[in-house]
Amino acid sequence: MFNKLRNIVIRFVGSKKDYPVVSAIACGLYPLIYNYNKNFALINSWEHLFFNMLLFLFIPVILFKSGLYIVNRYGIFIKFIKYFVPVLNFVCAAFLMVIAAYGFKIKILLLAAFLGLILGVLLRKYIKIIIVYQFLLAAIVTIFLINYLVHHAINPYKWMEQPDNIENVVFKKTPNIYFIQPDGYANFSELNKSCYKFDNSKFNNYLQKSKFKIYPNFRSNYYSTLSSNSSLFAMKHHYHNFPTSEVKELYNARDIIVGNNPVIKILKENDYRTHLLLNKSYLLINRPKISYDFSNINNNELSFFSNGFNVSRDIDIEFKSIFSKSKKSNNFYFLEQLSPSHITNIKSPGNIAEIERTKYLKRLEETNLWLKGIIDFILINDKNSLIIIAADHGGFVGMNSTYESRDLQSDRDIIYSIFTSQLAIKWPDTAPDYDDKIKTSVNLFRVLFSYLSQDESYLKHLEDDKSFIQIERGAPFGVYEYINEKGDIVFNQKELP
Repeated sequence: MFNKLRNIVIRFVGSKKDYPVVSAIACGLYPLIYNYNKNFALINSWEHLFFNMLLFLFIPVILFKSGLYIVNRYGIFIKFIKYFVPVLNFVCAAFLMVIAAYGFKIKILLLAAFLGLILGVLLRKYIKIIIVYQFLLAAIVTIFLINYLVHHAINPYKWMEQPDNIENVVFKKTPNIYFIQPDGYANFSELNKSCYKFDNSKFNNYLQKSKFKIYPNFRSNYYSTLSSNSSLFAMKHHYHNFPTSEVKELYNARDIIVGNNPVIKILKENDYRTHLLLNKSYLLINRPKISYDFSNINNNELSFFSNGFNVSRDIDIEFKSIFSKSKKSNNFYFLEQLSPSHITNIKSPGNIAEIERTKYLKRLEETNLWLKGIIDFILINDKNSLIIIAADHGGFVGMNSTYESRDLQSDRDIIYSIFTSQLAIKWPDTAPDYDDKIKTSVNLFRVLFSYLSQDESYLKHLEDDKSFIQIERGAPFGVYEYINEKGDIVFNQKELP
C-alpha cells in the first residue's frame, strides 16, 4: 500500500502536466478540513457543509479550469501560462486559509492574496511538491477531526439522559412562564464585594416590592453562555465533554439550548406554547433546528460568515407584540438579552480591569431599566405568572479579560466573579418550602417542575451544585471543579467516569 502510494507521488511530481483540477482540490482541501476541525460546532449543519464544499472545492476547480481556458484561448496571456497554476494555487490556498482561520476580513484577505502571488512566482518549479504537502497536511488534520468526531459527535446527547421519569411529568399548575436571562448579570450577593463594588440596592428593592424572591449566592455551574445554558436546559452536568488537550466549544450546545432539550419537551407535553426571543443571533450561528414554536430570528437571516452578532432584535417590542397574540394558550417565553454581558475577551489587553469594571456597571444600570420595563409590563398584564430572572454566568469583573479565567486562580472573589449569577423569582403564589435547593442553574428547572407538578419525588435526583471550568495555564490542562457544593473554593480535576 505504502509503495503504491509512493510510486503515485513520484510519477505525479515527475510529470510535466499541470493537473489543474488536482491543484485546485489541493489548495482548498486543507483549509476546508482545518475549518471543520477548528470550528465544527459552529458549522455542523448540512447548509454549512454544502456552502463550504462549494467555497473550498468547487469554486477553485471552476476557477482553475476556466482560467486555463482563457489563457489558452487568448494568445496575449500564453507567455504567462507557466505561472498560472502555481500562482493560482498559492493565491487560493492563502485566501481560503484566511477565511477558515479569521473569517471574511478584507484587509487580511488582500494581504494573503498578494503574498500568494509572490510565492507562486518564486516557487513555481516546486508546485507539485507543494501540492503533495498540501494533501499531506489535509490528511493529518483529518485524523484530528475524526478523533474529535469519534469522541463528541457519536451519541452526543448521551450525557442528557435523565435518571428518572421527569420527561413524563404532568403539571398541576400551568401559569405563563417568563424566563428572562440578562447575560452576565452578577448576583446581588457579589455585586457589593471587592470585584464589583457596586450598590444595586435600588433595583433589589424594586424586585422585592414587586413580590420577587431574591436568591443570594446563586451561581452557574459553567463559565460561558453555551456551557451554562446547555446544562441548565438539560438539567444535567456535561463537564465540557471532557476535552483532552484544548478548549473546545461544547458540541451541539446551541442545538440543545434552542430546543433539543428535556425542558422544552416537557413544556410542550404539558400544552405550553414556547417562544424564543433573542437579542442577538449568537445562539443560531450553526443554523440549529429550532424546536420552539416561535423564534424571532430565523436561520435564513444569517450569513455563512456570521459571528453570531450580525442580526439584532429589540426583544422588548417583539415580546409585547407576541404577548398580545398568545393570550389563549399557556406560554413559555425565553427572553435572552446580551447585557450587561461581561468584560472584554481580547487576549492580553493590558491592565484595564478597572476600565472594564466601569463599562460593565454602566451596562448593568442600563439592563436594570430594561428589566424593569419588561417586568412592569408582565405584572400589569399577567398578575399570576411565574417570572424567573436568571443570568447565565457572572461578569468576570476583576480581571483584565475573560481569557484570564482559564488561568489557575486562587482569589475567592475573582473565581466567584466568573460564576455568580442573578436569580430572582416571582412565584404565582407562595414559594415552595424546598426552593432552598435552587443553588445553581443545573437544578433550576427540576425544582420548578417539581413545583408545577406538586411532586417532590423529582428532587431526589438533583445534580451536584458544583461549578466547573477548563484550565489551560497554571495547571495541567483539564476540567476542574472550582466551587464545591458548600460554596467553598476547591481545585479538583474532573476525570472521565
